[in-house]
Amino acid sequence: MSQESQVTFLTQDAYDRLSAELEELSVNGRNEIAKRIEAAREEGDLKENGGYHAAKDEQGKIEARIVQLTNLLRSATVGEAPESHGVVEPGTVITATIAGDESVFLIGNREIAAGTDLPVYSEQSPLGSAILGLKVGDKTEYTAPNGRQIAVEIAKVDTYAGR
Repeated sequence: MSQESQVTFLTQDAYDRLSAELEELSVNGRNEIAKRIEAAREEGDLKENGGYHAAKDEQGKIEARIVQLTNLLRSATVGEAPESHGVVEPGTVITATIAGDESVFLIGNREIAAGTDLPVYSEQSPLGSAILGLKVGDKTEYTAPNGRQIAVEIAKVDTYAGR
């Protein structure tokens, strides 16, 4: 399943923050890296020019982030976090017992909770896909990337209140 084909919930704050980051990278980021590449190119032999290769690597990272942000913002549903009805859905904060330990986390895109300490699990992650649609008190298991079966019990589902 590709990131581009999915609709992602974003708060207005997250959407605005990501839009500003996209604008900054698209204009200033690209201009700055182009100047760095040109300055490094003028130093001579490109095969042994560490500054040139570092700038080209940075350019690749900036372009990848621009593509990622563009796709995310294009497919985003912007609004308030969904009101909790006791059902696990994207944009809700979950309290669950996972393998015997209590965890509190957000289900959704990590960009929603940027700047907070709240862990985020994608709805496509093994944990996220296993618990989507479950209600408080429901139990399930999911297969971790290492192949282990991990028990999960949903204790609480809250509305995401932002930062």
